[in-house]
Amino acid sequence: MGFFKNLFTWWDGGSTGTALFSWRNGSRVGGDALGNTYFEARKSGRRWVMYKGSNDVSRVPPEWYAWLTRQIDEVPDKALPPAPKFIRPATPNLTGTPQAYRPAGALERGGQRAAASGDYQPWTPE
Repeated sequence: MGFFKNLFTWWDGGSTGTALFSWRNGSRVGGDALGNTYFEARKSGRRWVMYKGSNDVSRVPPEWYAWLTRQIDEVPDKALPPAPKFIRPATPNLTGTPQAYRPAGALERGGQRAAASGDYQPWTPE
């Protein structure tokens, strides 16, 4: 099942077809700490990413996103200065995962909300 899943699915990492396309038409320009690989087409100059893991744009670091969207021309290692020490690493979108933000009163946290203030009077039919 692993081979066929890789052959026909695009949403869970790079498929075999994407890898073949990247090998034939593009050149690898770099990678990031998350394991994503970045390519540029030899003829047209188009840019794309092969994700390691799920295909989610929030898993692309900001410096590589700037390169993909042509905000910078060179790869981030050459075009950008080193990041300051106080900058934290980018985090992926956590929506739908157990680490997602859940405010007080959310059903996932027990569903208990704060009591209504004293000026609230419920309507009851007579």
